[in-house]
Amino acid sequence: MKKVLLFTALAAALTASLAQANEKLVVAATPIPHAEILELIKPTLAKEGVDLDIKVFTDYVQPNVQVAEKRLDANYFQTLPYLENFNKGKGTNLVTVVGVHVEPFGGYSKKIKNISELKDGATVAIPNEGSNSGRALLLLQKAGVITLKDPSNALATPKDIASNPKHLKFKELESALLPRVLDQVDLDLINTNYALEAGLNPAKDALIIEDAKSPYVNFLVARPDNKDSDAIQKLSKALTSPEVKAFIEKKYNGAVVPAF
Repeated sequence: MKKVLLFTALAAALTASLAQANEKLVVAATPIPHAEILELIKPTLAKEGVDLDIKVFTDYVQPNVQVAEKRLDANYFQTLPYLENFNKGKGTNLVTVVGVHVEPFGGYSKKIKNISELKDGATVAIPNEGSNSGRALLLLQKAGVITLKDPSNALATPKDIASNPKHLKFKELESALLPRVLDQVDLDLINTNYALEAGLNPAKDALIIEDAKSPYVNFLVARPDNKDSDAIQKLSKALTSPEVKAFIEKKYNGAVVPAF
């Protein structure tokens, strides 16, 4: 009996020791697809000594603010143009670690079936954040609806439109709010993560959509002081694994595309 008790105690101590050895990594993400992808790799990281704590956000500002303030270790939700614009505007120095996927940005409508049906004076909702606003306008330009003063300006706003032959009226909103006005506008330019949350299928429902060559890759983002840490590098490797690639391709069916 003493031997059994001793063995049990040793096993418990070893388990406790292993648990204590695991490093906690707190990562911010928007719900779909980012948090879902992170949930997939939690067991893999746990086996490698990293306990992944996923904090879900529905906005694009706090995940960066809290990483910069060292309240979080990293985040996974944004493109490089958005990050660069954020760093410039907020005086932060966040850095990319690895590119994971592309979410082809699309335009949706419940009032028209084809972009050619967009009427004179129609109301178009777009994101009000710099890089997302530019992304929406570049897509509209590609669709032949408007032209920009600088055709390659990733930070364009409606003020940068050179020609607007249909006299479109632009409604600028925070990205998270765009799905809520789909019934109220003629065309709604929505980030794919929010489109998916709203039950839209970008591959089927979007009237206009970026192609697979989109430069807007979603990155894992950290700080200069921790980007090369063992835990962040393990997370980076897990996010670009064959398991994640297969998961993205099967679950999102073209609405989200692996970038590795």
